[in-house]
Amino acid sequence: MKTSSFESASSSGGSGGGGGGGGGEGSGSFNLRNLSKLILPPLGVPAGGHAQSGHAGPNDRRVISPLDSRYRCWDTFMVVLVAYSAWVYPFEVAFMNASPKGGLEVADIVVDLFFAVDIVLTFFVAYIDSRTQLLVRDRRRIATRYLSTFFIMDVASTIPFQGLAYIVTGEVRESPAFSLLGILRLWRLRKVKQFFTRLEKDIRFNYFWIRCARLIAVTLFLVHCAGCLYYLIADRYPHREKTWIGAVIPDFQEASLWIRYTSSVYWSITTMTTVGYGDMHAQNTVEMIFNIFYMLFNLGLTAYLIGNMTNLVVEGTRRTMEFRNSIRAASNFVGRNHLPPRLKQQILAYMCLKFRAESLNQQQLMDQLPKSICKGICEYLFLPVVKDVYLFKGVSREVLLLMVTKMKPEYIPPKEDVIVQNEAPDDVYIVVSGEVEVIYSDGEAEERVVATLGTRGVFGEVSALSDRPQSFTLRTRTLCQLLRLRQAALKEAMQSKPEDSVVIIKNFLKHQIEMHDMKVEDLLGEDAAGEYDHGNIPCNLLTVAATGNSSFLEDLLKVGMDPDVGDSKGRTALHIAASKGYEDCVLVLLKQACNVNIKDAQGNTALWNAIAARHHKIFNILYHFARVSSPHHAAGDLLCLAARRGDLDTLRELLKHGLAVDSEDRDGATALRVALAEGHADVARLLVLNGASVDRAASHNEQQAAAAVSVDELRELMKTRELAHPVTIVVDSPSPAAAAVIREVGSSGDSRNGRRQSARSDGAHWPRVSIYRGHPFVRNRSSEAGKLINLPGTMEEFRIIIEEKLKVDARKTLIMNDEGAEIDSIDVIRDNDKLFIVTEEHMTAVASMDSVSGS
Repeated sequence: MKTSSFESASSSGGSGGGGGGGGGEGSGSFNLRNLSKLILPPLGVPAGGHAQSGHAGPNDRRVISPLDSRYRCWDTFMVVLVAYSAWVYPFEVAFMNASPKGGLEVADIVVDLFFAVDIVLTFFVAYIDSRTQLLVRDRRRIATRYLSTFFIMDVASTIPFQGLAYIVTGEVRESPAFSLLGILRLWRLRKVKQFFTRLEKDIRFNYFWIRCARLIAVTLFLVHCAGCLYYLIADRYPHREKTWIGAVIPDFQEASLWIRYTSSVYWSITTMTTVGYGDMHAQNTVEMIFNIFYMLFNLGLTAYLIGNMTNLVVEGTRRTMEFRNSIRAASNFVGRNHLPPRLKQQILAYMCLKFRAESLNQQQLMDQLPKSICKGICEYLFLPVVKDVYLFKGVSREVLLLMVTKMKPEYIPPKEDVIVQNEAPDDVYIVVSGEVEVIYSDGEAEERVVATLGTRGVFGEVSALSDRPQSFTLRTRTLCQLLRLRQAALKEAMQSKPEDSVVIIKNFLKHQIEMHDMKVEDLLGEDAAGEYDHGNIPCNLLTVAATGNSSFLEDLLKVGMDPDVGDSKGRTALHIAASKGYEDCVLVLLKQACNVNIKDAQGNTALWNAIAARHHKIFNILYHFARVSSPHHAAGDLLCLAARRGDLDTLRELLKHGLAVDSEDRDGATALRVALAEGHADVARLLVLNGASVDRAASHNEQQAAAAVSVDELRELMKTRELAHPVTIVVDSPSPAAAAVIREVGSSGDSRNGRRQSARSDGAHWPRVSIYRGHPFVRNRSSEAGKLINLPGTMEEFRIIIEEKLKVDARKTLIMNDEGAEIDSIDVIRDNDKLFIVTEEHMTAVASMDSVSGS
């Protein structure tokens, strides 16, 4: 595998998929903190391909993302300043006559300067459109929105009115008007509200404690403001001794600031909580009136807080609470089962992304719409992406629309395995936004990233069009939006228009060669490189069979293509399918009555290719059809070819399939005779050990026999061999589809083939049995050796073989198993059975033995 060629494939898939979130986190790094910064791109639009999806044009390079970590730090700092300003202002008005001195005055000036900077900075901060939930980065729109909403109030809450009066008049004036204008500073508290709202949705913090902190902050701020107002009323009242604090502390103005503030807060709390210890109470009409309104306000405030909290917690935050509960359950599951941190990250990331996607209700809305409207939406959103995918280039608009209407958009979090190596997925995926890593692992070494797929990349098509497992693991690198298409939907669309199927297959074959570092010989064999150039791969039966696409192969055959057409090397589609192990393609070709006996330029048939590649199921299927067309020579041709080539391993495989060792080829030669003639001694010994007739082979050519191995040695092997020589028999039951094709296409040949269909209809090897002369109860090691034979199809043929091998009159014999049970049907005999041929003499001998033992 060459990494560079695969990388070129990924680059052709399109760039711009990185940073799929659009939140400034475009790198491959990933943690739970970044999840709160992800913005889901609109359906069918690549990240960076939409004016509002995070793409910075030439005029907005200075625009700041509100999700940027640095801006969030600034925003948090401003929240601290807002809390300081909101807390200090009522204190200054009540206890310092709105004229702070020393450090407080300097601090107020510095805080106002920071707020002024924040106003300017807001003109460069992008915002999330509440209607589309997309990030708007256009400076004109940002400025227009700010000027029409919060700008005036932000400026009013920042202007130092008392300082401007001093600049204008040259005098420091204390006026209630300045104090009232200063109340505008409380406008900044909206930043604190936004801050707490963001913390509530951050799974890194405990939701319960965030809500408690928010409630406590509101309560303490109201107590503080009320305490300041209490003191302001007492301090401004003409008769200070007739105030709530003057009655307790007559000269309270001379008391320390700490005592005055503590007393004010104390009375504010007792009044709010309606405790009323009696140590402090209203002393004048003004205080009584204020208490009346304050207590009424507290009733309303308490009712509002309780009702609002109930509504927020129970109703408004129901989905958030369910989400937090699911996160808690997932965390407990991870801890209980001691899962590694990587899996924990994946689980939590998936649940967070699912929560965010469901909040948009995109797929739910599409499911509720009529089919015609959904078709229009899919055409608008998905068609521009799908038509540029390499697999569908040149495909008609009709088929493209048929596919896009069945596609489902999915958001996949980073570091998620979409397809695992050696898995046969059921779906084809198209990358709309984000990046997907192509990872290879040999099972021992570490995983290696060989490529990265970007926008308009596609994966899963290999399994869909070739019916073979995926060779790589596909893992998301960033937040990805994928279009998922079921393989069944893809094949249905291809079948609806055969000419588009041809285009798709051509695109696929060309891509396999040009982009995935495959060669022509990888598809069609080592001899095909000179026949086809890489840029012009024909879409014929051979190339389609090489991909393993049985459904498209069947379509081509139905339109009239000849299944027996071969290439310049004589190989047909059946040769290629058999050598690659594509059983479905083999069945399709057999169903169209292809010729299983065609030989290529090297003299190989599809049957030989199957056994040489150790595809036993395919060999069984093809052997069945070969015996139909050539009942007397199918086995002999294969055995003789293996013997002629000295291919000891293939010969063993053929014998395991139960081929008769003395079968003759079309020239009347047996495998042993060919092995002796070619001088293959090891092959000859193997054949003799498996029951080959030495006399029959050596009588034809004693000279060649002596050259390979002496006849005496072979006869010695015959004497010492066990005729019931144990041989491993390959039994591969065919799939239901193979059995159906055999029943549909297969026809009876000779009587032995009829036995194969009736008793061994599963398409397995020929059964072999051992036959012995004598009764099973009286045989011993000194008894006559038996014979190993292939079981014929009928009892009549079986008795003929018995007469030939054992030289007895089969009509006057009984056939028994090793338990002494009589056998009268060929169908009850199984492979490797030991059968005993019992004559009248044998029965008499057994009867005499019984009488002797009885006496």
